[in-house]
Amino acid sequence: LYIPQPEKTIPQISYASTAPELSDDRRYDFFSRVVPPDSFQAQAMVDIVKAMGWNYVSTVASEGSYGEKGVDAFHQLSRESGGICIAQSLKIPHNHKQENFDKIIRLLLETRYARAVILFASDEDIRGILNASKRADQVGHFLWIGSDSWGAKISPVHQLEEAAVGAVTILPKRATIAGFDAYFTSRTLENNRRNVWFAEYWEENFNCKLMSSSKKEDTSRKCTGQERIGTDSKYEQEGKVQFVIDAVYAMAHALHNMQRDLCPDISGICPDMDLAGGKKLLKYIRSVTFNGSAGTSVNFNRNGDAPGRYDLFQYQINNNSSPGYKNIGQWTETLQLNIEDMQWPDGQTEIPSSVCSQPCKTGQRKKAVKGMPCCWHCEPCDGYQYQYDETSCKLCSYSMMPNPNRTACQPIPIVKLEWHSPWAVIPVFLAMLGIIATIFVMATFIRYNDTPIVRASGRELSYVLLTGIFLCYIITFVMIAKPDVAICSFRRIFLGLGMCISYAALLTKTNRIYRIFEEGKTSVTAPRLISPTSQLAITSSLISAQLLGVFVWFGVDPPNTIIDYDEQKTFNSDQARGVLKCDITDLQIICSLGYSILLMVTCTVYAIKTRGVPENFNEAKPIGFTMYTTCIVWLAFIPIFFGTAQSAEKLYIQTTTLCISMNLSASVALGMLYIPKVYVIIFHPELNVQKRKRSFKAVVTAASLTTRLSHKTSDRPNGEAKTELCENIDPNSKYHQTRARIHKESQSSSADLGVGVLI
Repeated sequence: LYIPQPEKTIPQISYASTAPELSDDRRYDFFSRVVPPDSFQAQAMVDIVKAMGWNYVSTVASEGSYGEKGVDAFHQLSRESGGICIAQSLKIPHNHKQENFDKIIRLLLETRYARAVILFASDEDIRGILNASKRADQVGHFLWIGSDSWGAKISPVHQLEEAAVGAVTILPKRATIAGFDAYFTSRTLENNRRNVWFAEYWEENFNCKLMSSSKKEDTSRKCTGQERIGTDSKYEQEGKVQFVIDAVYAMAHALHNMQRDLCPDISGICPDMDLAGGKKLLKYIRSVTFNGSAGTSVNFNRNGDAPGRYDLFQYQINNNSSPGYKNIGQWTETLQLNIEDMQWPDGQTEIPSSVCSQPCKTGQRKKAVKGMPCCWHCEPCDGYQYQYDETSCKLCSYSMMPNPNRTACQPIPIVKLEWHSPWAVIPVFLAMLGIIATIFVMATFIRYNDTPIVRASGRELSYVLLTGIFLCYIITFVMIAKPDVAICSFRRIFLGLGMCISYAALLTKTNRIYRIFEEGKTSVTAPRLISPTSQLAITSSLISAQLLGVFVWFGVDPPNTIIDYDEQKTFNSDQARGVLKCDITDLQIICSLGYSILLMVTCTVYAIKTRGVPENFNEAKPIGFTMYTTCIVWLAFIPIFFGTAQSAEKLYIQTTTLCISMNLSASVALGMLYIPKVYVIIFHPELNVQKRKRSFKAVVTAASLTTRLSHKTSDRPNGEAKTELCENIDPNSKYHQTRARIHKESQSSSADLGVGVLI
């Protein structure tokens, strides 16, 4: 029935009428062109692509039924299975030239990442593609996957072995039919009666000419007719012989079953069978079941396809054996692939990639390219986002941050101002020095409590002031300690209390001095509320206002701790920290200090008013210098405190600034008001004696006169002032009377009023 050409398939004789329409170079490939590949073959190729991990491939097909339908089946199945994108789908024209193959390679290189190429092409077209890749110096770049038209043939890769290395091909499972070999090798020009193409095959197989009208032009040798197939030429049974025989038997079984059903009482064709038509015959063909020529079962599914059974090969070159095809698996409805037996171009051990986009790194999401589901851009999950799945990122909750690889969220670390931090070391060091100095001063004053200098300082208010200074230093430790309810309560109480005590005492002193000397300008009568008890009462009332405000604050908003995630929630999530702090806002801190600042400003005003008091009287000028310096410190504090509100180091800067400002305020008061006195008490005790005692009236009157004298002398030359003052004084004037009274009162001892002469 058939005359196979080695490595090619000859059609059945029933197609002889169509043979003359085929071109001479295609006539022997007729069978593979009129019979398209079944869907199982395309499915097997789809499974191979997926097993390789490829999702971006190109297809190349020979123009015609076989190539185009094969590619169409591959496209459809790849869409249905998903995960495979077609980069390019190219066709090889019938009347191709070398330029056509070169153009195909150039087009394939435009999508360089699509290295895998699906081939549904004839032997000659396969050779053209491989040759073009070699000319383009792209040997080893493409990963070929050939259909059964390539199979395990030698002719497509002859002298193109390097370009074909790594190619995976598919071939239906087949068996050699021994009876066919005996039949076909016995065929000669004399005994051939059936195949109209046998003469042409004879010329091609033995490279000779049978007659002058022969189209064989590449040789002048005449055929003798004595040549023998398999003896004078190479012979190899075509792999599809088994299937052709089984196809004939399938038709025979279908006709037999049809005749048995339609003509049960007649041997041969009856009228019912003659009029049955092709659709009914097709139904019988699809329902046949029998053992084929190779002993395997032959049947068809509802689509008319026989069971898919394929062997998989890879063309390999290694040092241990000659180039050739190696069986790497099979496909029988499911893929069975031995990947460890596969070899790849350039000696690669891992499967080469053929993907549109590389897998995204951990913590990145895929942003799909429109129209190409296999292509994407990788975008990192930035900020406080983590990778939720392959295509999306999600924001962590308020108290969470992404972990280092951004696959989940983790709690934001909690921080506080540590004792060993540089931000804490400096204020703590200053506070410790201040506490030591304050305790030393207080101990000195207690030790020399009855000496003139201590008594002249106003002992009661001095101790109150030293207590306030001590608390200003102590607040540093409260501000740096780890926040809890107790610490937060102490912060509210002592934050403004130390300053309030200090400036309340200073304000009481300056106000007393101011009232004494203002009263002394017009009268020698002592002002009210200048006794030590009165001074303590005034100071206590000023301090109680601060405490009252704190207790109201406690009632309205009980103290508690909070974790502030906004303060150090930087753009870089790795540096995000939650700050453990007391629930005290910046505004509440300023309000807590506001009353003390008001006392400070008021005290400064009185210090300015008493700046003209003679140096020999009280401590108005040291208080003045103290308040001027303190105002400068707090004027610098305000912009620093609020200017760092948006800083990531806000907690540290503001706490350190507040502590240093309070330390400096306390140090200024301590240094200007007490250090000189302590110096005299310790190093010059001979000066710590009372020269003489004066009553209040004597002191005030002398101070008033001295003040007037200093004002007068400011307008006269040095030598004239005293003379003019003495000349203008009436012996009977108030001045002489006051001088006499002072002299008289100085003979008796007076109580300590806290306004003595500074030694």
